[in-house]
Amino acid sequence: MTDDRWEPPSVLLAVDLVILTLRDARLHVLLIERGVEPYRAAFALPGGFLHDEVEAIEAAARRELAEEAGLVDVHLETVGVYGEPGRDPRGRVVSIAYLAIAPQLPDPIAGTDAAGACWTPVEDVLSASAHVNLAFDHRRILADGVERARTKLEHTSLATAFCGETFTISELQQVYEAVWGVRLDPRNFYRKVQSAHGFIVATGPMRRAQNGRPARLFKAGPVQALYPPMVRSAQTGHQGPGRQAAQIAPEGGEHV
Repeated sequence: MTDDRWEPPSVLLAVDLVILTLRDARLHVLLIERGVEPYRAAFALPGGFLHDEVEAIEAAARRELAEEAGLVDVHLETVGVYGEPGRDPRGRVVSIAYLAIAPQLPDPIAGTDAAGACWTPVEDVLSASAHVNLAFDHRRILADGVERARTKLEHTSLATAFCGETFTISELQQVYEAVWGVRLDPRNFYRKVQSAHGFIVATGPMRRAQNGRPARLFKAGPVQALYPPMVRSAQTGHQGPGRQAAQIAPEGGEHV
């Protein structure tokens, strides 16, 4: 005889945030030091549970963005859903992870349940010699978020989200180098950027650089999908956060 009194499983819904920015030409992620159990005093991605049954998931992510980083209007997109049993010792927790990107972010202020907050170089967490360990499965979430950003830099105008309102092509190149973890040939990069129609638009007066030579300023263009794309070369995808020299593949997608 079967029992027809079925009860739904108890599942908690949460959001986690991969917040990326450039600091000193290096890709950084916002980490918080947990002030409560589990994993008290360990580093983790910012995030939290939905407040109530009527709060939308993206609204919860944007609330956490405002609380943890003071961000209210930034690029935000889904990285993935993480719900493996045992990922959280408090019970069955399903987390929707979001990627947020903004330029020139200030030093963070820890939220109510965090002991501290800091910007940490991504390579300090994801490299083979990483010395920063993350709570839960947040290292996997961070790796997925960074890879999503790397891939989107190839085919979309996402790189401009790391820049200020105006920027030089050299500053844009720093974004690609920091996110991809490679060195790029400046002449090849300039050619590729200029060939991606509508990617960036010249604006304003020239800016005098440190070497005294003026540099043209640009702003984000009207297109979101890049054609031709800024395709990474074969060696780029295998160097992780290192600083090896690399080329951008020429038009047509063939590697050099």
